[in-house]
Amino acid sequence: MTIFEELKRRGLLAQLTDEKEIEELINAGKATFYIGFDPTADSLHVGHFMALCLMKRLQEAGNKPIVLIGGGTAMIGDPSGKTDMRKMMTPETIQHNVDCFKKQMSRFIDFSEDKAIIVNNADWLMDLNYIGLLRDVGAHFSVNRMLSHECYKQRMERGLTFLEFNYMIMQSYDFLELFQKYGCNMQFGGDDQWANMLGGTELIRRKLGKDAYAMTITLLLNSEGKKMGKTEKGAVWLDAEKTTPYDFFQYWRNVDDADVIKCLKMLTFVPVEEIEEMEKHMEGAQFNAAKELLAYELTKLVHGEEEAEKAKAAARAIFGGSGSSEDMPTAEIDASELTDGTMGLLNILVKSGLAPSVSEARRLVQQGGITVNDEKVSDPKAVFALDGEGIIVRKGKKAFKKVIAK
Repeated sequence: MTIFEELKRRGLLAQLTDEKEIEELINAGKATFYIGFDPTADSLHVGHFMALCLMKRLQEAGNKPIVLIGGGTAMIGDPSGKTDMRKMMTPETIQHNVDCFKKQMSRFIDFSEDKAIIVNNADWLMDLNYIGLLRDVGAHFSVNRMLSHECYKQRMERGLTFLEFNYMIMQSYDFLELFQKYGCNMQFGGDDQWANMLGGTELIRRKLGKDAYAMTITLLLNSEGKKMGKTEKGAVWLDAEKTTPYDFFQYWRNVDDADVIKCLKMLTFVPVEEIEEMEKHMEGAQFNAAKELLAYELTKLVHGEEEAEKAKAAARAIFGGSGSSEDMPTAEIDASELTDGTMGLLNILVKSGLAPSVSEARRLVQQGGITVNDEKVSDPKAVFALDGEGIIVRKGKKAFKKVIAK
């Protein structure tokens, strides 16, 4: 099975401009391709993780990834899929986020011996001459055609700034720069990026003539990924300080039954034949086994095998399988805050991070959403001893903490 066939069987490819040429380049390991990442936070999240997995697959097949950090385009903000203008960031914040991205990406991509490179579009976008850009690049873009694209149409009612309107031109210029400087002949992105990507491909061909050849692929995984990576607490981050390995594991352990096979195909490196065989027999307990496999494989990839083993053991302990309470995520409360070694349940929920406020904690208890040591607690005035082994507090079906006093 070729790498192109595998990408198709895993459901990763949605639209291609030149399928035959793309297939030949990828299978021969001759694609130099880029995916862009705008540094809008100081950590990658699950949506980025999907693109990184794709880069890893293609690199292992001999192709060369270019990681494009959008230090320049982040100064504008991509309007695609947004209902409001993105908050403006300072150059210092953007640079900090860029540094964080580089560190995290090294876990997935091999940057040794020129096998992959990281570039920052601030290196060329920040020094552009405005009049020169309008004459050299802007002349190749039709305003009527730009406004016909969905990424702009959905913003017209609420207002689209001229600043954001420039984003397509900036992203297209990125592809031209990468094509000329690094021989980049392919770009990948989510289906919400299709218009921006086509702009880059067309710019290269119009400006440099028919001898210049560049191709685009959009990824089904990114549009599907918009349903993933979000929880009631916010994004699922790859940074262990933002989303613990246990919480990361639990997020994937609790995906919907309908999504588990899709996620295994798109995100893990489990052989696709094995997943397809698993798919034929998915019922009952098989769903749980598949979810645990998904959670383990992704946690291992992001946080390492040791953390994945700990997270799996903790989950099994909590859900009544093998393991011990020592494996559970733990919240430590200062013993000086206790009264005769005890604390009220509402304060326990807040201090352990299971509830954001006392009022929310009270609501959870009154609605029957809290259990302590496997027994449901309905009294908001309940008090528990935290000395010795502590207690195991569960919120709903997914959130657990071992709470002890130190």
